[in-house]
Amino acid sequence: MSGVDGRTVAPGTRYFPDHGDDGYDVKHYDLELDYRPGPNRLAGTARLVAVAAEPLNQVLLDFGPFNVGQVLVNGERARHTLRGQKLRVIPGRWLAEGREFTLEVRYSGNPRPVPSPWGGLGWDQLEDGAIVAGQPIGAPSWFPCNDRPSAKATYRIAVTTPSPYTVVCNGRLVSTRRAGSRTTWEFRERAPMASYLASAQIGRYQVADLPGEVPQRVAAPAESLTRARLALGRQDLMMRVFTDWFGRYPFEEYVVVVTEDDLEIPVEAQGMSIFGANLLGEERLVAHELAHQWFGNSLTLAHWRDIWLHEGFAAYAEWLWSEESGGESAEAHARRWHARLAAGPLDFTLADPGVKRLFDDRVYKRGALTLHALRRVLGDPAFRSVLREWTEVYRHGVVTTGRFTELAARYTAEPLDAFFMSWLYSERLPPL
Repeated sequence: MSGVDGRTVAPGTRYFPDHGDDGYDVKHYDLELDYRPGPNRLAGTARLVAVAAEPLNQVLLDFGPFNVGQVLVNGERARHTLRGQKLRVIPGRWLAEGREFTLEVRYSGNPRPVPSPWGGLGWDQLEDGAIVAGQPIGAPSWFPCNDRPSAKATYRIAVTTPSPYTVVCNGRLVSTRRAGSRTTWEFRERAPMASYLASAQIGRYQVADLPGEVPQRVAAPAESLTRARLALGRQDLMMRVFTDWFGRYPFEEYVVVVTEDDLEIPVEAQGMSIFGANLLGEERLVAHELAHQWFGNSLTLAHWRDIWLHEGFAAYAEWLWSEESGGESAEAHARRWHARLAAGPLDFTLADPGVKRLFDDRVYKRGALTLHALRRVLGDPAFRSVLREWTEVYRHGVVTTGRFTELAARYTAEPLDAFFMSWLYSERLPPL
């Protein structure tokens, strides 16, 4: 499939054909950012280490409307043009297939969200700070990248802001350095991460530890911190329940950021979730976002059409948490939602819902129903084994619907082709 400039685009990006380029793979992003909250001014240097998948005489990066001051390829100045959401870099010589190269982009400007069917995505200015909500195509709003979900890389992110502000990014905080009235916060994410999951949260936050064997923290405004800690009081129990069902937690730590501003929905990032203060009372959302660390962050879809592998699994985790914590059983949730979906329009297929229905609530709930139906077919022991093998085999990797159905089929002597065809590829809702 061809995208902008007639270049071949990876099949997995066909929902967003103008995003991503399969001519190269980025192995590491190094981001040096300077942010001034008042004027919403961002200056950055992005250094990418990449490998050419084919001979390249140009490199196309997804990038927002910034002023690009200089671009270097392998340390040498390179010509470049920025049109729309594409930065075209022309190196002085061809980049050989299979060879590693470095690319450095220096830029500045006022970051703004990427337009989408769901509103602006990416870097957005808060009342006092900034938030990044990148899913699915918001990453180019703050750094140049190869913006396709299957292109995972390690990251170093260093952000300098006025010292009253706290910065939270993906990975481990490895240093803070204060110089005059400004502080630099440096984070390293060693687990491979898709660009849409990269995040920088900036606000007047206080940070507190939460209990648990897995290191957990919360960052919130001082006046919200006590309430936030209370609202997350059962998060460690969730962590233990999900570890039992899904296998070991896949990252070094887990951080919840609570913004002063209200948010419509929580925001997902790798090793991190972001809630508006208005959402803290919704324990099912806490469970949903935590489950995304396995399904979405560690195991990331290769193609956006497979969004049920993220949202259906996280929605089913809500039902598992309800069942394990003394609430309604997963069976009760499944019967209620099956009745609701059966009474509504049946006009999409779960394994390929289309761009406009990417975050339709029916994707979440039918995805959860599919898993519950599979649980009933396999039985609890085999179903639990499927989930644990799924998360272990593809840990920090890329997944597809086909890989999941192949794995599940190994846990029963009965063929599952008709089962998966009816639940994943038919608009009609199968009986539960």
